[in-house]
Amino acid sequence: MSEYKLLASVSSPDDVRKLREEQLTQLCEEIREKMIEVVSVNGGHLSPNLGVVELTVALHRSFDFPKDSVVWDVGHQSYTHKLLTGRFGEFDTLRQKDGISGFPKREESAYDDFNTGHSSTSISAAFGIANAKQLSGDNSYTIAVIGDGSLTGGLAFEAVNNAGRYNKNFIVVLNDNKMSISKNVGAIPRYLTTVRIQPWYIRVKNVTVRVLAKIPLIGRLLQAFLRKSKSKMKNLVYKNTLFDCFGFTYFGPIDGHNIEELENAFKVAKKETGPVLLHVVTTKGKGYRPAEDNPGEFHGIGQFDIDSGEPLSSHWGFSAEFGKTMCELAQTDPKICAITAAMAGGTGLSNFSKQFKRNFFDVGIAEEHAVTFGCGLASRGYRPVFAVYSTFLQRAYDQLIHDAALGKNHIVLGIDRAGIVGDDGETHQGVFDVSMLNSIPGSVIYSPTYFEGLRLALKDSIYKQTGLAAVRYPRGGELYKPEGFGSESIDYNTFGNPNVDYLIVTYGRLFSYACRAKEMLEQQGIEVKPINTQTVNFASRFKDVWFFEEGIKNGGIAKNFSDLLALTPFSGNYHIKAINDKFVKQMSVNQALAMLKLDSEGMTCVIKKDIGYEETT
Repeated sequence: MSEYKLLASVSSPDDVRKLREEQLTQLCEEIREKMIEVVSVNGGHLSPNLGVVELTVALHRSFDFPKDSVVWDVGHQSYTHKLLTGRFGEFDTLRQKDGISGFPKREESAYDDFNTGHSSTSISAAFGIANAKQLSGDNSYTIAVIGDGSLTGGLAFEAVNNAGRYNKNFIVVLNDNKMSISKNVGAIPRYLTTVRIQPWYIRVKNVTVRVLAKIPLIGRLLQAFLRKSKSKMKNLVYKNTLFDCFGFTYFGPIDGHNIEELENAFKVAKKETGPVLLHVVTTKGKGYRPAEDNPGEFHGIGQFDIDSGEPLSSHWGFSAEFGKTMCELAQTDPKICAITAAMAGGTGLSNFSKQFKRNFFDVGIAEEHAVTFGCGLASRGYRPVFAVYSTFLQRAYDQLIHDAALGKNHIVLGIDRAGIVGDDGETHQGVFDVSMLNSIPGSVIYSPTYFEGLRLALKDSIYKQTGLAAVRYPRGGELYKPEGFGSESIDYNTFGNPNVDYLIVTYGRLFSYACRAKEMLEQQGIEVKPINTQTVNFASRFKDVWFFEEGIKNGGIAKNFSDLLALTPFSGNYHIKAINDKFVKQMSVNQALAMLKLDSEGMTCVIKKDIGYEETT
């Protein structure tokens, strides 16, 4: 473990600017070593952060943060930024409960200008900040750092289209590493490949300006002519770029691991009178061989062995089971299509993408397009299944209503990472999908507890439903299954003695916690019966009913259950325990469920308190 002598001495960008050029290589080495050390223990986004070390150092040497502003797209490449802005001493707490976030947070530091966590937002946010500065007479610079993967999101192009008419001090840094989470697809990555030529335009321009300045009498006139005709001159070098067409001055490609070249490029960009796009080429995972060889695997990773790069724990989870089931169904059904938004590996579709290439579609980071594209497939008799993380599905709410439900197109959503996901914090918790889908007429939601239920739900949603259907499942694998449980049903299951006063209602993985809570309560003489679906008539005969829900209370299933229960002869007490009007901060899944009283111990505590149970000695 390094002593990090140089890195530990940096408490602000001022300290970075004071470093001699020969010290910068050591600084970058220490930054990478520190990131690898901490992420190997805490988990996190490693390969994107390793790729932007020199870029971040150059930014902090070229601009005056926090007077100048920088917005990191997604923010999963902001670790170096955190280390250079006074958070080295806290970096060991990265992604831990009450520690620093894995993403930029305004409440965490004055150097974090905008909270991010989802992709393609940086140019919009930075452009808003730049305009606010202009309105208040502030002439400082505003920079958006966006990856080529995020550039496949439509919001980024809406912002580029709007920002092209801006006057000055607005710079977009395009970090081109040829990757998002999975390998990039589509026309934009292909286009960027065509402009990744030798970055000699800026060098030619700088040399030309210096030569002209030395010519007596006419030198300044020629410089003025050059400035006025620079677009024509650059077209001779580059032809014309897409970004020039949008109104940006394009520079690049620049070697993203050459600090001197980056600083020179920033100097040129700062002198432009209009918006600038600086195209920087980097290597994702730079400096750590396992991450360079497998950048997708190390994009977001749990604990791993530093020497080998091997994960310290791995097990078969719901994502893998989903992918396996999709392959099995596609073997006999050529109408099944799988769609992903740049998440083939994360959603378990890697094997499907290889075995059924014609029926696999990676649309890039474009969830809105994915839904409507799937509806187009469905309108011609195909059976599209869109695999997506719960937190990213939020972007497609309008398409789910307008194109799927209202258009009566049968599309299936495989909602991965449903419920609490843990260390990535508020931006990634999958707790809104049920409330969101529950508000859409005709939608059907499946939330299995075990792999058996996932297989049944996926098959049922594809072949028995005719409209918008969703199968939601958590991060990780199966949890506790009590003895004598039997087989998981597609609609609901009951477990326990029905001839008691108390009932627990829940769905998804909370069923496992409810079963343990039932056993814990029985040890204290309190008998309850957990089930996992809207068996309202069955529930109406109980004295007390508790609905535990791993999602937002407003608009959730528990509220619907309450309304339906009111239509029965139920005369008992109905209790809801869900996430009530708040965001869930970063912490482990187990810590979050315990805090929300949605684990076995929490359920036990809630029930005992509600019935006035007193401990006896």
